[in-house]
Amino acid sequence: MLQLVRRRPRFGYRRIAALLRADGFRASESRVLRLWRKEGLKVPRKKRKRRRLGVKENGCDRRRATHKNHVWAWDFVFDKTSKGTQLKWLSIVDEHTRECLALKCDRGITSEDVIDTLAELFAMHGVPEHIRSDNGPEFTAGTIRRWLEQLDVGALYIEPGSPWQNGYAESFHSRFRDEFLAVEEFESLAAARRLTAAWRDDYNHHRPHSSLGYVAPAEFATRCPASAPESLSATPQARLRSSRAAALPNPYLHNAWYRNSMLVTPIPSSTVC
Repeated sequence: MLQLVRRRPRFGYRRIAALLRADGFRASESRVLRLWRKEGLKVPRKKRKRRRLGVKENGCDRRRATHKNHVWAWDFVFDKTSKGTQLKWLSIVDEHTRECLALKCDRGITSEDVIDTLAELFAMHGVPEHIRSDNGPEFTAGTIRRWLEQLDVGALYIEPGSPWQNGYAESFHSRFRDEFLAVEEFESLAAARRLTAAWRDDYNHHRPHSSLGYVAPAEFATRCPASAPESLSATPQARLRSSRAAALPNPYLHNAWYRNSMLVTPIPSSTVC
């Protein structure tokens, strides 16, 4: 247990207990808590600001994700290298599975970079019904809005100055800052990318997620059924997507095709958990 605590100093006893059970130990939360207290372990609590709930239609409290690929959330987070060079991360999270689909790191990220990243994800995971974001210029740029419209993806822009309405992205960034940015030091962009890829893999496949019953997001995602229920697949919008998909070629094409096409790309059936 102490080895796990040293490796993951920001984890509490419940998450440590989940990791121990995953490794084959008989570790109930009560037993781990007794050992936790005996060793005098403690995770400093952060003071949380009291925030009012979002009230606008596009907030995550109003439009909740009910199945995989229903709503994705995206946002940016910033840090610097040890030499002071600015770094920028684009994160994209499936709100239902909590899986981090992308965590792109660069010195700067343009609207075209965002589209390229989305194009790769659409080919790998399918096209979501909605994408939630704030009103940053990278997300509200005309090129991105038109591109998403062509793909029949609903852009959910939250109310300005209301980051809590994009709560899933905010929650992910809180963990990302606390467990990664506050711990690692980046000598260069290449080092930051390498460490980011390793952390994302650990987050998706090994880190127990409290909102998922202490199951890792990737494991939770695999438990989702392979196809949407008839009630969802029979909607007019779904039938339109299917008809367009049947008329188009292999979806796993180069990003430029996604970026420049005036058609809607083939869309695999939504999966529902």
